Amino acid sequence: MAKPKFPYQICVSGAARGDSVVTGAQLAAAAGREIARRGHITLTGATKGLPYEAAKAAQAAGGFSMGFSPASSRLAHIKKYRLPLDAFDSVLFTGFEYTGRNLLLVRSSDAVIMVGGRIGTLNELTIAIEERKPVGVLLGSGGMTDEVEHVLKAAKRVRTGIVFGHDAATLVDEIIGLIEEKSRKLPDLTKEL
Repeated sequence: MAKPKFPYQICVSGAARGDSVVTGAQLAAAAGREIARRGHITLTGATKGLPYEAAKAAQAAGGFSMGFSPASSRLAHIKKYRLPLDAFDSVLFTGFEYTGRNLLLVRSSDAVIMVGGRIGTLNELTIAIEERKPVGVLLGSGGMTDEVEHVLKAAKRVRTGIVFGHDAATLVDEIIGLIEEKSRKLPDLTKEL
């Protein structure tokens, strides 16, 4: 597949630890790999677990992996937070701790794909919904992905802009379709006024 002229930045959100890391590891890797195969950029929270699996797979597939760290420096990322650097082509050291990092990560993304997850993944989901970002929920990965329907119902939110699926390749294609649909609704700023 040819690399797009303006690749999308697609966030893979998921747990750094817990049961869904075991359940969702292959699915997270598949999401990162499929984003890379389509020539897009994989964004993550520059952490362990599922985001790390997605970042490693994106790199292995020849893609670009960017991490958003809660730390304010490379040293703090490694020493204070004990987070990896090897799976990232670039890391933005936000210095905003986890919740601030999550906001910047989601705002910098064209879409979010949830894999497994815990409270941080739920936080990224709610930010994505509020920011009207397309969301893909990779079913079968456990954790928060099993609760999205309940969260939407409790929050009285519809599924508009949210897609669910068991296959990473299909889900990535659907997410790209949602990004493109959203992009068509934006004004063309390249035309002269």
